Amino acid sequence: MHEMALAEGILQVLEDQGKAQNFSRVRTIWLELGQLAHADPQALAFCFDAVMRGSLAEGAKLEILTIPGTAWCLECGESVPLAQRYDPCPRCNSHRLQVTQGEEMRIKELEVE
Repeated sequence: MHEMALAEGILQVLEDQGKAQNFSRVRTIWLELGQLAHADPQALAFCFDAVMRGSLAEGAKLEILTIPGTAWCLECGESVPLAQRYDPCPRCNSHRLQVTQGEEMRIKELEVE
């Protein structure tokens, strides 16, 4: 389950930022997670709780903000919604798509003490 590794990466960022910005506790984390990021939000939330035990983010609330997938269709020259990787263009049915949004995972905001 790579969601565990993702949660560990989040903890590393929190610890590094805690030292750099002088905070000792994280109350809430707003995490942007792209629809095409290959991470299950429920599995990530489960792993998050487990990984944060005993850390500055123990008991922190994880708010996952889903970023929709979009792509540029090289055939019809349009920006189109993309629910899953390798789906065809919903306008022209082409598979010549370049993903432009929805693969990201980033900490958007923190509430800290």
